[in-house]
Amino acid sequence: MKGPISIKRGTVAAVFVDLQEEHRQDKRYLVEGFADILANVQRLQAAARANDVLLYHSAYIVDLTREARRFHPVDANGRSAFSDKDDPLTAICPEVAPVAGEMMLVKTEASAFGAGPAAGRLKAEGIEWLVVAGVWTEACIDATVRDAVSSGFRVLLVKDACGSGSTAMHQTAILNLANRLYGGAVTTTDGACRLMAGETVDAWQVVGSVPLRFTYENAARLYDEL
Repeated sequence: MKGPISIKRGTVAAVFVDLQEEHRQDKRYLVEGFADILANVQRLQAAARANDVLLYHSAYIVDLTREARRFHPVDANGRSAFSDKDDPLTAICPEVAPVAGEMMLVKTEASAFGAGPAAGRLKAEGIEWLVVAGVWTEACIDATVRDAVSSGFRVLLVKDACGSGSTAMHQTAILNLANRLYGGAVTTTDGACRLMAGETVDAWQVVGSVPLRFTYENAARLYDEL
């Protein structure tokens, strides 16, 4: 259900997940509507910087020369089929890349919080809320959100600043996360920008467990209502 929320200044950080060139240039891994996602992320980043919100960036890089992955897909040359360490398309898109002083994590798994010091660093800064945006919704966004919640953060999931290989993949992933987004909320880019500016916004919050019983027929409508 939707209800008013606000976020105390100094307790929120913005987390941007895997906004890499391969998702708009590699035909195998194109994200639907990626240009719109990047535009919304630019708005989020501008609002974060204007309101002294900590920005945290992550990129997924695979180095099979250092870590054996038994079932990982590879190209004919034996390199990772995606996000290979030597592929220039693993670079973060320049319009949403970190600027000086912002945290950057090169990760080797789906979640930005699955390993390493990220969660601890944010908690040390007094962060309680994480604004989360990026790709792919059912994969790295899902893993990041679930680990963030398990680490005790409230997650503000920005549905129109996330994306996947298709609308159906993205929308059902958002609905799945919304059903278990305990302590957090789902909103739009506009809502997230206003919340980072200190305003109160109506946002969707889970009540109970699994309230969104979606089907093929009603998933798009329920997504729009979030």
